[in-house]
Formats: sequence, structure tokens, C-alpha cells
Amino acid sequence: MLPTLIAIGIIVVSILLWVISTQRRLVVLDENISNAMSQIGVQLSSRFDALTALLDLTKGYAKHESETLIETIKSRRSVITAKSTPNDVLHQEGIISEALGRIAMVTEQYPELAANQTYIKTMNAVEIFENMVRTSHLIYNDSVIKLNREIRMFPVAMIAGMLGFGQREYLIEQAGKADMPSMK
Repeated sequence: MLPTLIAIGIIVVSILLWVISTQRRLVVLDENISNAMSQIGVQLSSRFDALTALLDLTKGYAKHESETLIETIKSRRSVITAKSTPNDVLHQEGIISEALGRIAMVTEQYPELAANQTYIKTMNAVEIFENMVRTSHLIYNDSVIKLNREIRMFPVAMIAGMLGFGQREYLIEQAGKADMPSMK
């Protein structure tokens, strides 16, 4: 009787330790995703700031267009946080793409704007932040892959839902983003 109780105790403790270990591993993976989304938010916020500076430069050339665009951006802009969804990110990137397209039209109408050194530096900053956002997208999607893979595999799949972990959505590249107008 005692050896049976000891064996059952060892099995129960082993299962409990495995559940604790699995929960800790899933928390780490989930936190990596939250951190990656926060980084995307930081990069998008910096990109919005650079975009606003770019719009300020266009005021001297197309005052009404730039003021309208600044107001549109302010009203539609939202902050991306760790709890944001991929759709939130895509929406914000759409706002940026729309604004860049309108700036490109102003730049075509006013070639002296495109030659302005401050415009060139600010446009370079926008492009740098775009590259940083892309890198953050890769990190986010890589983190999602790791979590999703983990919670779909046996035996973790049996308890992931009970521990409050579900599959996360991937960030998908915005359609038409490759067709964005060149700002140079």
C-alpha cells in the first residue's frame, strides 16, 4: 500500500511540476509577443512624429492640404500598446501610408520642397522608422510562431487553454505597401 501511495505521489508531483514549467514557458512566450507589439507601437509613434514634422515642412507650399492632413492624422491616430491587435497596427500603418501618398503629391507639385535639406533629412527619418517597424513586425511574427507552435503541440495543447493561453494573430503586410510612392 505504501509503495503505491509513494508512486501516486511521485506521479502527481511530476505532473504538477510539468504544469508549472509549461505555464512559465508560455508566459515567457506571451510576454515576448507583448514586448514586440510595444516595440511596434514605439516605432509607429516615432514615425508619426517624423511624419508630422514632414507635414509642417509642406505648410509653406500647400498650407490647406497640410493642415487638413495634420488634423486628419491627429483625429485618426491611436497609440499601439502591448494589448493592441494586428488590425490596430494595420489601421495605423494605413493612416501613415495615406499621408505619405498625399505628401508625395505635394512634393511632385513643388520640386523645391523635395530639394529642401530639412525635407530630405526628415524623409530619411521616416524611412528609417519604416525599416524599424518592419524589423519589429518580423520579431512579433517570430514570437507568435513560437507561442502558437507550443500551444498546438501535444501535451501542452491539453492544458494551454486551461492556463489561459490561445493562439495569437500574425501581422500581415499591408496590401499595396510595396506600391507606395517614392518620396525621393
